[in-house]
Amino acid sequence: MLDSFKKELNTCQLADLHRLRKAVRRVQKAQKSGEEIEAPLKSLQLAIEKSQQACERRRNAIPSTISYPDHLPVSARAPEISDLLNRHQVLIVAGDTGSGKTTQLPKVCLQAGLGVRGLIGHTQPRRLAAISVANRIAEELGCEMGTGVGSQVRFSDNTSAESFLKLMTDGILLAEIQQDKFLNKYEVLIIDEAHERSLNIDFLLGFLKQLLKKRTDLKLIVTSATIDVEKFSKHFDGAPVVAVSGRTYPVET
Repeated sequence: MLDSFKKELNTCQLADLHRLRKAVRRVQKAQKSGEEIEAPLKSLQLAIEKSQQACERRRNAIPSTISYPDHLPVSARAPEISDLLNRHQVLIVAGDTGSGKTTQLPKVCLQAGLGVRGLIGHTQPRRLAAISVANRIAEELGCEMGTGVGSQVRFSDNTSAESFLKLMTDGILLAEIQQDKFLNKYEVLIIDEAHERSLNIDFLLGFLKQLLKKRTDLKLIVTSATIDVEKFSKHFDGAPVVAVSGRTYPVET
């Protein structure tokens, strides 16, 4: 029975894995020593079912069909980005302003099967950007803001148990590290506007490089609007780079 429980852990929330694995080890130890394990087994089963239900709530909140606006350059690269994301732990996306990377990359993650066992975390340097991007993505996905798509900035948390995507400032993510140094509730992180090279972003990139070695189930996407993305790729041990063209409009005045 314990073997079947171990298999079921693969369908549980990432945030619960450490606690559930410890519970399995405790039951195994009790079994070897001849102790009564019926009550611990029942408790373990209930905990696994509760975690699976949380995943199911997020799965049900994700739209069954995901589409991309034809006029955005990144839309044409969505299949390639999804494939690279499945094969690599880290991906660097270089896209000029107007390429659509900020609003479409979370949708690519959803189509790649991410966002069920853990959150898709999407950082923005500024609070206004985090809120406006969250509203835009929620509108495109047909979700009610605060349910499937949520946002968190200082003094305001608009997320729920059904949230599969969380927009936030990089400062919020840094603050969460103090409470959870493994960022266990996230399945993928998108560090947007990395070219700004703020203190927060630089600290996050350094921290995440160390964390990825310990959390092999965590995916990371770093986006930059500059062509000098080789530094980011080199920092993450030669991570693949996808370059997307932007959209510019003629300025007459």
